[in-house]
Amino acid sequence: LPEILSDALGVCFDTNVGHDYIDNSDDRFEFYHTVEDRLPFDLENFNAITKGGLPNKTLNVALAGTGVGKSLFMCHVGAGALMQGKNVLYITMEMSEERIAERIDANLFNLPIDQLEKLNKQMFDNKIAKIAQKNIGKLIVKEYPTGAAHTGHFRALLNELKLKKDFIPDIIFIDYLNICSSSRMKGLGGSINTYSYIKSIAEEMRGLAVEFNVPIMTATQTTRSGFSNSDVGLEDTSESFGLPATADLMFALVSTEELDKLGKMMVKQLKNRYNDPTYKKRFVVGVDRSKMRLYDVEESAQTLNDDIPVFDKSNSGQAIKTERKDYSDFKV
Repeated sequence: LPEILSDALGVCFDTNVGHDYIDNSDDRFEFYHTVEDRLPFDLENFNAITKGGLPNKTLNVALAGTGVGKSLFMCHVGAGALMQGKNVLYITMEMSEERIAERIDANLFNLPIDQLEKLNKQMFDNKIAKIAQKNIGKLIVKEYPTGAAHTGHFRALLNELKLKKDFIPDIIFIDYLNICSSSRMKGLGGSINTYSYIKSIAEEMRGLAVEFNVPIMTATQTTRSGFSNSDVGLEDTSESFGLPATADLMFALVSTEELDKLGKMMVKQLKNRYNDPTYKKRFVVGVDRSKMRLYDVEESAQTLNDDIPVFDKSNSGQAIKTERKDYSDFKV
């Protein structure tokens, strides 16, 4: 009787029971030569390290300290996607919907953010009309209370947007991962540690990306020691090392006093499933904080290579290097 039941329950209309190495070799060949849909950046080096942009069904994480530019980076990439005619969903749990839209305005208007309030209604409408003529995509910004929303809420929002506004995003930004909640683990208690909790949130986000066939871009904070570290590593990820274990792409945004004076920001690859992470491991992008914009800099302005952290070439880095050399000569 158990055998009969097993045979009966084994009946399925799906004929695929796995990939046969020999019989399905043609399918594999086609897979190798299929061009994957990617959402390109408007930054050359990011396209280089991702082989042309972000693929669907992926979780991509920016790691940075407080005030370095996580939201700036995501707003810039979101504005760039809009100008490509892509639909963008920006979920914020840190700033209000209007503050995020204000940053997008500064970026697209090419205007310092403190000048927006000085525009009269006619000037503002004219700028919006010029942008609308460029056939841009659609942007939806949705705010949730800090720590109160999880992927269940995001899933409901996506279904509601599709039903009520016929809106299907091409990329989702979540600002940011650590202040989301988990749909599987109900709050941090005595039996739940931060490693498991944050890893659970990351897995749920990546599952959401797979379910809706979109790339998700989010961010996370550095640890206290990582905040002052000019050469950030995966070990500087705050709260949970399970996050970099789950992410497809993870990179650090690093800012120092010297870089700020030059209007630059360093990007360091930490994990990359799309390309060799040692290729362009570190590079510099220009930053205009007043207009919430990033831009490419000339190759001669990179002033670093894959072996030497950018901080080591700064005045502070050279001073610290000299001090270390003096101490190394001291014998007890």
